[in-house]
Amino acid sequence: MSVKDILHSTDEKMKKTIESVTREFGEIRTGRASPTLVEGMHIDYYGTSTLLKQLASISAPDTHLLVIQPWDPTVIPEIEKVIMKSNLGITPSNDGKMIRLAVPQLSKERRQELAKVIHKMSEEGRISLRTIRRDAKEHLEKLEKDKVISEDEKFRGIDELQKYVDRYTVKVDEILKSKEKEVLEF
Repeated sequence: MSVKDILHSTDEKMKKTIESVTREFGEIRTGRASPTLVEGMHIDYYGTSTLLKQLASISAPDTHLLVIQPWDPTVIPEIEKVIMKSNLGITPSNDGKMIRLAVPQLSKERRQELAKVIHKMSEEGRISLRTIRRDAKEHLEKLEKDKVISEDEKFRGIDELQKYVDRYTVKVDEILKSKEKEVLEF
């Protein structure tokens, strides 16, 4: 394995970390309706755990309403059950063809709690990035110890790793700033 391979692998892992942070932030309910609130929910569809977004069309016709229109209306009770069990705090209503979710405004206290939660999530993302860097650095050090790469190559690789961490940390901070603004808006 070369320095280039380690750097490529590290870059891919860090991209996945950013995707994960983005997905987790999307699942946080703000006062605004967003399909990401529910699309990752797993529904028992004929004995198979299936993502809601694979079973239905999910849209937000306005900022306080989510509409879920399953392609198979027989799955509506199961979807409602999963939504009720989730921690969204929203009660679904249906007309036999679609489910409507009215997204209520959040209280100031709840917004502040959510801001703390997203700060914690972003810190976990940063920790994940640093862990990926540490693992890659250990791998580079082992390659140098085994005389596969030179000391200079190791140090260039470590410098590049730090640039990756810095770049992806900025992305986490941008995502945090955007989500925090969304959560604290009235």
